Amino acid sequence: MNKKLGASGLEVSAVGLGCMENTHASGTAMSVNDGVNIIR
Repeated sequence: MNKKLGASGLEVSAVGLGCMENTHASGTAMSVNDGVNIIR
């Protein structure tokens, strides 16, 4: 299932990816490269 964002018509998955753990929630933040690799 996808949802459209705003007027641009960009479609994204209705299932979200929580990224708080990638930044600081569990202690030290991971590197930018590691975070980008997870999202891709």
